[in-house]
Amino acid sequence: AGELQLTRERKTSVMLRNLPNNYSRAMVLKMIDDEGFQGTYNFVYFPIDFRSRAGLGYAFVNFEDPVTVDRFWRTFEGFSNWMLPSKKSCFVSWCSPHQGLEAHVERYRNSPIMHPSVPDEYKPLVFSGGARVPFPAPTKAVRAPRLRT
Repeated sequence: AGELQLTRERKTSVMLRNLPNNYSRAMVLKMIDDEGFQGTYNFVYFPIDFRSRAGLGYAFVNFEDPVTVDRFWRTFEGFSNWMLPSKKSCFVSWCSPHQGLEAHVERYRNSPIMHPSVPDEYKPLVFSGGARVPFPAPTKAVRAPRLRT
């Protein structure tokens, strides 16, 4: 059990699953903040389907401090106090394979999701001290996303 606890204490990235598909990124952020986590996270990504403009039902969240993760997990495991009517019940899992702010930034900074043609609402966000900060610049040319047919 000690080894699991050590691993758990170092991890900072979780995946919120089974979120209502009619939620927006702003609603996910408000939900997290309203539950007492404002200023504790430094990365949030709520993937959205480009065609339907609906959320895919999950979000990635990275916390500044691994100690916060336990409280977040307890709060959102089984969470169902949605802003919109839904019978869904949220569950939490570890992000894999990306753990930590740097890993998420590296994953997305050159991704088509960061292309200028993509609406801001669809993009991952980086925060510092509770305030949104610019996402680190790409290190190579970013291609426009391809829409699947």
